[in-house]
Amino acid sequence: MATIFIDGEAGTTGLQIREKLDGVSGIELASLAPEARKDPAAKQKIYEDVDVVILCLPDEAAKEAAKLVDAMGVKAPRVIDASSAHRVAPGWIYGFPELIAGQDEAVAKAKKVTNPGCHATGAIALLRPLVDAGLLPKETPVSITSVSGYSGGGKSMIEAYETGKAPAFELYGLALEHKHMPEIQLYSGLVARPIFVPSVGNFRQGMLVSVPLHLDALPKKPTLADLKAVFDKHYDGRNFFRVFATTENARIEPELLNGSNDIEIHVFANEARRQAVLTAKFDNLGKGASGAAVQNLMLMLGR
Repeated sequence: MATIFIDGEAGTTGLQIREKLDGVSGIELASLAPEARKDPAAKQKIYEDVDVVILCLPDEAAKEAAKLVDAMGVKAPRVIDASSAHRVAPGWIYGFPELIAGQDEAVAKAKKVTNPGCHATGAIALLRPLVDAGLLPKETPVSITSVSGYSGGGKSMIEAYETGKAPAFELYGLALEHKHMPEIQLYSGLVARPIFVPSVGNFRQGMLVSVPLHLDALPKKPTLADLKAVFDKHYDGRNFFRVFATTENARIEPELLNGSNDIEIHVFANEARRQAVLTAKFDNLGKGASGAAVQNLMLMLGR
């Protein structure tokens, strides 16, 4: 029996993690009364009593929780941080098991795991295989676009959309300093800093992350088949990944994978124009948040 405490269980990600773990054999969920959640002594006591703490907190609170864990020494629980506080921090294992060969084993053995961001999950899933295969040189300037359901924006954004106060669609992060950028650049393997333009649409869950490519601008001038082969090899045997490729005129929408931890990699190409668009489709609250946290937890528990 493993005992898990979700610190921040009342938030969107925490609620979904709890829902996914509720009733799972061999897992017991610990909890604090609402009035005790900000009591340092109560928090330290429950940290000492559990096997794994999952942090679903704002960044500054997650940093304070991590300091508490570090100060506990041998009494410290293992930690999964779902915030963006530690995604490029030393001493934390990046919780993207499909990143490279052996990453899942690193997560399984880790004391401290940092969950990827939702936009970063899609971007890295598209870019890292091509960088590692040599089809996308590390110095290549890359542009990334992403559209997410409004549930990723927290309570205020959820309320704005669900009360009809928000627009149907909006771009944001146009100062080009989105908080997912450091992990995108680091774990994609790129040297050149990508341009990243996120957006949010008037739907609750789901996400599409896209990267356009000029194929003849790449040294190896890859074809659609070359791109698909790289993704097929990289994600071969990975339970949550599926790869598709087509030259047909197509449409893709963001919501079909909602409620799952699945992610689809789509390669769309116009061979005559030598252009391609890579797209990752997944649930921003699934593989982009709570689903990834549960996947990492199961690896850490040897399941």
